[in-house]
Amino acid sequence: MEYTVQKLAHMAGVSTRTLRYYDEIGILKPARMNSSGYRIYGQAEVNRLQQILFYRELGVSLESIKDIVTAPSFNETQALREHHVKLLEKREQLDVLISNVEKTIALTEGRIKMMDKEKFKGFKQKLVDDNEEKYGKEIREKYGDETVNKSNQKVKGMSHEQYDEVTKLATEVIETLHAAFKTGDPAGQLAQTAADLHRQWLCYYWDSYTKEAHAGVAQMYVDDPRFTAYYDKQQPGMAEFLRDAVHIYTGFKK
Repeated sequence: MEYTVQKLAHMAGVSTRTLRYYDEIGILKPARMNSSGYRIYGQAEVNRLQQILFYRELGVSLESIKDIVTAPSFNETQALREHHVKLLEKREQLDVLISNVEKTIALTEGRIKMMDKEKFKGFKQKLVDDNEEKYGKEIREKYGDETVNKSNQKVKGMSHEQYDEVTKLATEVIETLHAAFKTGDPAGQLAQTAADLHRQWLCYYWDSYTKEAHAGVAQMYVDDPRFTAYYDKQQPGMAEFLRDAVHIYTGFKK
């Protein structure tokens, strides 16, 4: 069956403008143009649009989706299996949050008692899931499934106090790093304090700490543009500055 832009947009629940934009950026081209110059979409394009919307639902950028679905190695069946797994994980997370809200309502109404650690269960799971989605593949390739799984379990097992502490510590790392960056000296006292705070922050997530692993993570902040963007959003060059400070701190200065 074939569809015009209007019919496909209505069926998929997207705007005609979205479909035209997808055509412009090359992520979803129509099967053909009819004699009147209208875009016509076939079954292959319908399937492609479904894949695109699956990835969008999972928070993947359009640029990344384009690279995935236009790659010669793209396998539609395998992609659907991966979507299925991710959606099940997302449903599990939503179920935890829904249960959390229901319990909190019951708590405020005086019908039940709720331990403090229960109030943060869903949020800690979301933190793990978000990290897996953004960086899981690279981290698992670098450190192995066992290490990453232990780290995830450690996060999910955090007490309310620990969760609060690590959140505050993350802010302190950035603030100290920003102040140290202004000195321009990664070997200076302020920069080394930032490196030590960074170590403390990592230890909340890692099962065990080594200087070599710490240095490796700092190098990854420079090698991976996503990490670089996070540290450089306040001041360009901060990712490299942190890398240099950590390498000095750990004794792995090159």
